[in-house]
Amino acid sequence: MTSIRPARSDDADAVLRLFDDAIAWFVTIGNTGQRGTQPFSERPEQVTRVQGWVAEPGAWIAEHPQAGVVGFLALGEATDYVPAATGPELYVRVLIGSRDPRAAGTGRRLLEFAHDEARAAGVGTLRVDCYAGGTGDLVRFYESCGYTRTDTFTVGAWPGQVLEWPVEAVGGAGR
Repeated sequence: MTSIRPARSDDADAVLRLFDDAIAWFVTIGNTGQRGTQPFSERPEQVTRVQGWVAEPGAWIAEHPQAGVVGFLALGEATDYVPAATGPELYVRVLIGSRDPRAAGTGRRLLEFAHDEARAAGVGTLRVDCYAGGTGDLVRFYESCGYTRTDTFTVGAWPGQVLEWPVEAVGGAGR
């Protein structure tokens, strides 16, 4: 069973491997628009970015007893390139999961964990943004987890979609 724990600075290499593996997989399926073709571990700006993410409050690691680190989640404030929230929110800043078959369901589990964190914080909305290009599979994944589409945006040529998931108060109706 995969467990979720706070991230630590020494998790940066494992999180970089998650991104490297995802990029390698994207390349094999022809999805080079999402993260490019060069591994994060070979891009100094991405290494620095990941090192910062794992050190922030709100950073979480999903760990499998045999597979090790199989997911990463960073929660916090919205990124500056998306429209501002209309009320209190928690934002999924980063979500990545392993392609290892033992990690199946890790992304959903981390999103449910994020929803629980938002509920505990007493905010009304959990938001996320993602790549909206390619086949649209990533947007549909978030929708299958309970999110609905809100705003679209672009960063350079990168198309993005903001999605939100209402959060009920502690003790409210279940998902």
